[in-house]
Parts: sequence; structure tokens; C-alpha cells
Amino acid sequence: MLDNELVDMVKQIQLVRSESNKIEIKAANKGCPKVRDSLSSFSNQSGGGVIIFGVDENDGYAVCGVYDAADLMKKVEAQCQEMTPVIRPLFSVASIDGKTVVSAEIQEIDNADKPCFYSGVGRLKGSYVRSGDADRLMTEYEVYSYEAFKKSIHDELRTCERAFEKDIQTNTFKLYFDLLKSKKPNLAELSNEEICRLQGFTDEGKPTLAGIMLFSNYPQAFFPQLCITAVSVPGTEISSTASVGERFIDNQRIDGTLVQMLNDALVFVRKNMKTATIIDPNTGKRTDKTEYPVIAIRELILNALIHRDYSIHTDTTPITIKMFSDRFEIENPGGLYGRMTLDRLGKVSADTRNPKIAGAMEILGETENRYSGIPTIINAMEQSGLPAPKFESDRGVFKVTLYNSAAESVPIDDIETEILEFCKTPRSRNEIAEFFNGRMTIAYVMERYVKPMIASGRLIMTIPEKPKSKYQKFLAR
Repeated sequence: MLDNELVDMVKQIQLVRSESNKIEIKAANKGCPKVRDSLSSFSNQSGGGVIIFGVDENDGYAVCGVYDAADLMKKVEAQCQEMTPVIRPLFSVASIDGKTVVSAEIQEIDNADKPCFYSGVGRLKGSYVRSGDADRLMTEYEVYSYEAFKKSIHDELRTCERAFEKDIQTNTFKLYFDLLKSKKPNLAELSNEEICRLQGFTDEGKPTLAGIMLFSNYPQAFFPQLCITAVSVPGTEISSTASVGERFIDNQRIDGTLVQMLNDALVFVRKNMKTATIIDPNTGKRTDKTEYPVIAIRELILNALIHRDYSIHTDTTPITIKMFSDRFEIENPGGLYGRMTLDRLGKVSADTRNPKIAGAMEILGETENRYSGIPTIINAMEQSGLPAPKFESDRGVFKVTLYNSAAESVPIDDIETEILEFCKTPRSRNEIAEFFNGRMTIAYVMERYVKPMIASGRLIMTIPEKPKSKYQKFLAR
């Protein structure tokens, strides 16, 4: 970064009196501190981060200056060499009130190279992630998820020792083979046993997890928690109660094969969705409009079933569906897989965590397996005039939230009042948009509310000389 950008960043830190998930502060006025944990967490985090030396958090974020800029950079570089993979920091130096401040920008490494860890203690004890303004040791599962991708470990292929081949020889099993042989004539000459082995449904005569979840009469006899739990509540939180005091409007455990769970979960959601009847004034034709587009709901449930993590670390955790008065949430174990990141969702082809399950669901006609799920969800919400879906991937969990149109009925004055209250502490563009739980995009909230409020003097910028700075924050007057 440029010297003046470093100065601006320090001023912002002093204004908000806090570190962040992107910024770590070290005094470094008496020597070079150990920063291996932050080197690891920033390297493993989307967008990386910055370590700033020469600011003392324990002295009210005052600039104390570093002991020796050249020696500090040399020793930080040495710590970077102790990481796997080796980190290449970008240093900047600036003078503030006659004192020297140094920054080290740490770039995010490629997902295929994660986790970045301190070589001296190994992956399990040296891999960190950023949580708020702190570095947190990765869980064993978080480390495993990266290793599984790098080593092409597909947990859908692990066998179930308690099961036998007869446990998957069901009507769905027979239907699959009829469809497969009609679509792939080159497999028609092979026996079902050979195809089972090639397709990953059996291994040395034992059914795999994929085979059981696709074809068994009751997969939960072998994997009890590989199911869906679905609830519908009367308010905006689980603790909400309706007028008669019930906590849940509907509460169901959904099990069966993947196809059965897909269909039953869709029935649950449709049953608990509001439906409006619209009458065309010209033709008198009646049209039912559901609270959320059914095609988007189906894609979300399908994606959760196909792309969830099926490892031993997560096979005791079900997929969850929660329906609130203002939103629909679906959450599955297993964050984004492989090289995929949130900002690339729906834009590029994804690595597939469970290719055998995905392929079988395509043969069964449940999915196109052409990476069109996310664009379909986004387009369906847009065509229904609803807010964009909110995607989150954190700590081994992938979550999607759909908002209904309830947010659109909130008066502008009420929203501006909420923004002013929220911005009593300086807030970034992202923080303001996230405050509304994804109901508005950053661009929308900036154009519709923030910019007019700046023009009227109700909000001020913390870096007014650089309105477009990525470090810009907004403060209520």
C-alpha cells in the first residue's frame, strides 16, 4: 500500500479504537513480536489481511513507533519463511508524528495450498483462521477439509461395514441401472456388480455411503443423522412464539434416500410458505404466487443434499431448514469446497465434493449437474422481485438465506433511523449492508440511503478526502 494509505488506516483504527478481521496491531516498540498465528490466519482468510506495527493497543491505540524498521521487516520475513507454504509479505513504511509505522500485507493463498501453518508445530497445531479481531486455532475438521481436497479424498466412497449389497438392491437401484444403460450404451454389456464398483456404490462387496444414501430402503438405519431437520416458527427468531404460545408452527425430521428427502423437504416448505392469489384485472385469470420461488427452494435443498460434507467429522450433523416470518434459511455441514469462494459462486465451474452422488442424481433426472444451481436461485429471486440470496461459508458450514418481501414495506425514514443508530460507531459499506441481513446489496444501500444521508449532513465519512477508499467508514453526526 502507499504511505498515505497506511497513515489513513492508522487514523481509522484510532477512530474506531479496534482491530478487525482484516487488521492486526502490534506495538513492536521494544522488538519484533511473534506474528505466526496472524500470518497463518490471514493467509487462510478470504482477502488476506494487514499487520500494522508501531501502534499500541494497550495505550489507547497511540502511535508508539517501531524499534527499528529495517530489523523488524527482516525478522518478520524470517517468520514468513517458517510457514508452509512460505509467505511473501508486502511491506510499507510511513512516518506519523515523527514515529515510524510499518505494515505487512498478507495475501490470501490459493485454496489448493491451504491451510497455511507454522512449520515448527505442524498442521494441526499451527493452522489458524481469523475470528473477529482474533486468531483462532483451526479445528481438526477444518484442517481435514483442506487435506481432503488436496488428496482427492471423497468421503461418499467410504464403506459401511454393517451393510450388505442386498441393502441397496431396491426399486430405485433397478431404476437407476435401467436409466444408466439407456443413456450410456457402453455400460450395457457390464454386469450390475461391475457397474456398482465403477460408479462407487460398492467397494469389495460392501456398499459405500453413496450407495446407501441413494438406494437403501432406509439409509438412516446406517447413518441416523444424515437427514434434514425442518422447522417453521411464527416470528423472526426460534424463541418467538405465536399468540397461543406455540414455539413451532411445524417441526419435522425428514429422512429416506436423497431423492425422498428432496421431495419431502419441498413438501414441507410448500406447506409452510404463504401463497398469494393474484387476479388479472383484464382477464380475471387467477395466479398463485408463493412467498419464495419454488424452483429456488428446490435447488437449495438439492444442493445441500448433493454437496454437503459426508465425512466422519460431520455425519452426525443433519441439514437444517428454518422458516421464519421474514426469511428462509438452509444450512448444511461442509463449507465451500476446493477452490470455490463466495465471490465466484455461480460464475465458474465448481470442484465437486461428491461426484458419484452428483452423477447418480443426474442419471435419476433430479439435477442437470451443469453448475446451474446458483444462477437459477439468483435469477428466480430476481424475477420474483425479491432480495438477492445471501450466501455464507464459515467454520465448516454453508448457509443460504432467502428474504421475503417483508423488508420492502419498511418506510425509508425507519431505515434511515436504523442506519443512524447503527453508525454511532463508524461502519464500513459492508457492515451497513450486512446490518440488514442481506436484504439489500451494498450498491443499493449506498445509493438509496447512505449517499443521500451524507448529502444531508446526517452521516459523515471518516476519510472524506478519499470517498472511494476501501477503508472508508461512515459515522452518524
